Amino acid sequence: MIHRTSRRLANLQSHLNPSSTCSASTSTHLVTNQATPLTNYNAYSDVALQHGIQKYNATWGSIHLTTLGNLVGSSKWQNKSRNANSNPPSLTTFDRFGNRIDAVQFQQDYHDIMKLGLSSGAASFAWETKHRGKEGAHVIRAGLMYLMYQLNPGTCCPITMTFAAVPALETGMRTHSNAFFDEIHTKLTTSDYNGDNIAIADKPAVTMGMSMTEKQGGSDVRANTTIATSMNNDEDDNDDDDDNKWSLTGHKWFTSAPMSDAFMTLAQTENGISCFIVPRWLSDGNTPNKGFQLQRLKDKMGDKSNASSEVEYRNCIGYLLGEEGRGIRTIVDMVVHTRLDCVIGSAALMRQCSQLATHHCMERNAFGKSLIDQPLMKALLSDLSIETESAMMLWMRLAASLDRTTGTTKDKKTRQHEAAFVRLATAVAKYWVCKRAPQVAYECMEIHGGNGYVEEGPMAALFRQSPLNAIWEGSGNVICLDVLRAVQKEPESAQALFQELESCFDVADEIGGNIYIETVRDIQRELLSSKEVERAVIEFNARSLVDRLAVCLAGCVLMQDGDPIVAKCYLKTRLPMNGNVVPHNLGGMIGNVGVKDQDIEYLIERMKTN
Repeated sequence: MIHRTSRRLANLQSHLNPSSTCSASTSTHLVTNQATPLTNYNAYSDVALQHGIQKYNATWGSIHLTTLGNLVGSSKWQNKSRNANSNPPSLTTFDRFGNRIDAVQFQQDYHDIMKLGLSSGAASFAWETKHRGKEGAHVIRAGLMYLMYQLNPGTCCPITMTFAAVPALETGMRTHSNAFFDEIHTKLTTSDYNGDNIAIADKPAVTMGMSMTEKQGGSDVRANTTIATSMNNDEDDNDDDDDNKWSLTGHKWFTSAPMSDAFMTLAQTENGISCFIVPRWLSDGNTPNKGFQLQRLKDKMGDKSNASSEVEYRNCIGYLLGEEGRGIRTIVDMVVHTRLDCVIGSAALMRQCSQLATHHCMERNAFGKSLIDQPLMKALLSDLSIETESAMMLWMRLAASLDRTTGTTKDKKTRQHEAAFVRLATAVAKYWVCKRAPQVAYECMEIHGGNGYVEEGPMAALFRQSPLNAIWEGSGNVICLDVLRAVQKEPESAQALFQELESCFDVADEIGGNIYIETVRDIQRELLSSKEVERAVIEFNARSLVDRLAVCLAGCVLMQDGDPIVAKCYLKTRLPMNGNVVPHNLGGMIGNVGVKDQDIEYLIERMKTN
């Protein structure tokens, strides 16, 4: 036994360093069987993404996506992202002389990434005059955001708010417009960035933040206690820009991106909740808004490069946007657009995690063969591929709906259908995709083993990031209740959604091995019930209902516009014949529902980096 052990040690030493005659201790730091970093690739070399871009008539934006994808996958920009995350922003409330400055300092790489994203069009592409109303413009804009999120999620928060502020601003400007609002609108729809704390008039483009949430209300913004008082009759006010100045007093619990140039905010007036734009610099272009005071930055578990803050309004100047008392209505379109970006962000994170896991398995051996050749790992990777691609196709369909809603070439009936569809479908997709992202991130982290759990690698940060979009813009319960309210108060949305789902009945029947049709019919019966007793039961079971609705919606989108093999595998694994239960055990279903070996290989191939 001793002789055999000595021989094994000698063989191991020879394998580690065959040319060495030294002792085994000199070879302990030879690195073998470790995956290389996933870097210097083009993030747009994603066959699923390219398929969707082509399907939704957006190939005219391929040059923009290719250019950004090449930078996103480069080691240079990946290093910038790591630096921005490792050096989070800091708050300075006073200068050395005691003057209040309320300034947040960011690492320079953060500003570089912001410049990259905004200049590439991740916020403004679909709003630019030369693109607006053109088929595919929103799909391209969403694709740019999808790529940016894979580089640095923290910078995507202010980019999203800048994008989503445009429809809210336009809604409000129908009631009351002025030169200041016109200037903000022009600069929100310009692809550029300047991170200096200077007046809007001195910038080529601006960013917009959100300052909605308060301690006592959270998602219930109608419970906000911030008060707005009109300054229209202030005799000492010599600003003749307009008659639209208000003084705001209150405490905001979450103000995202506090160095934005202006903020959408809600406050109580005599006529109810109203929407305001609070700029860092007033409309005269020379005066800082001194009533906008930062109290502290939030110490978040993820999203480290971005700043979230508490703000106090102390006679802070705001400009009423839209009708007084109609603030919720003013920001409705903004919420649809921010929720869309929540779906995009979570789908992008799922794609990045699954891609990293696949890359790791291609370069790591265990038990005598490559990880990617292990049968159980194949089951998990192929299921991750299904989950990732279905999430991506959902945001693509939603973005295409925005194109069809705003496009000038579509008939009125189509625009009405798409507007109704996107209102409800966005909420359903936001709930589902954002809930799935943490599970995908966890499975991919586990695939990396111990290397996935340490901060040196990418997976720990991605795992911490993964719950954010499920919380932002309405947590799970809020979204599910919102779906029920939309069905009840906006029946045209439910009609449009079920019309979409029913259009896939023939294809689902041809695929076989699923209960898509039965599930859609069951959901219809549950959702459209009018009896109060049954409504209470529906609310109690809302999560299960929206789960099933989301799975059917994703399956429908894949059947309509996705890859046929992915669609078939999705239905067979997510809506199996053996019961109406949404699978939560990734990798646990695919071997039991008749997915062919060649289809599994096909799914895994779609996750590889080209």
